[in-house]
Amino acid sequence: MAANDRDRFGEGLTILRELAGEEHPSVLDSFSDVAPDLGRFTVEFPYGDIYARQALTLRQRQLATIGALTALGHALPQLRFHINGALNVGCTRREITEAIMHVVIYAGFPATINALTVAKDVFEAAGQERGNEDGNTARNAERNAEETAGEESGESRYDRGWRALSDIDGEAGEAVIKSLADIAPDLARYIIEFSFGDIYVRPGLDLHAREIVTIAACTALGTARPQLKVHVHGLLNVGGSKEEVVETILQMAVYAGFPAAINGITAAREVFTERAAS
Repeated sequence: MAANDRDRFGEGLTILRELAGEEHPSVLDSFSDVAPDLGRFTVEFPYGDIYARQALTLRQRQLATIGALTALGHALPQLRFHINGALNVGCTRREITEAIMHVVIYAGFPATINALTVAKDVFEAAGQERGNEDGNTARNAERNAEETAGEESGESRYDRGWRALSDIDGEAGEAVIKSLADIAPDLARYIIEFSFGDIYVRPGLDLHAREIVTIAACTALGTARPQLKVHVHGLLNVGGSKEEVVETILQMAVYAGFPAAINGITAAREVFTERAAS
């Protein structure tokens, strides 16, 4: 069946209902008085065309979207919807929290704090609806895991971070650190200690998911092309596929626009070519 022969609206509405957790998502009517076609476009393109593609699971797509919207910082209502959607498709509170915290590396503390404030509201509302079962126990378990993350090995933050950077981003990441040695060695140290020694090694979100979140955030930002290329390498290094790279970037056309997605795909193509040559 040709792509144009598909019931894009019907397929998109099925996915949107799963994410929204309701039979009649509000976006269908929200703009009926001023832009009635926008509701249809919102169902057909993001969900009927993009989310319906098979290279990423709905859980992966929601984590990517949360990473992108956190990085953008100006779409908190949409972030709220997609945090709730992530819960509805099986993401845990911990995975969502870690995806947001991970973006602190790329978009800074204000964006992350604002996003976590939204997540906290969503979690509290979800907890009330579900009776808040074992909420305190879950929070205590997460807190204990955070406190012990990376401590069992006895490594310093720097050693732990350097090992993580080398394992994840390989030569591409090491080249970034070396490029800073003559002008900002402390920045290089902070990247190793904080980004990789503190954040990347946290439990609750595996490296594969972290790199998908990173690619989404860097693509959406539109100002981090060199870093995007490093993390395309990173996703491939931790077992991700070219298809997952492309799908993550392609999805950003929905949230950051087609120019951001086109630029991201161009960067990914360069990485694929470099790896094929070497």
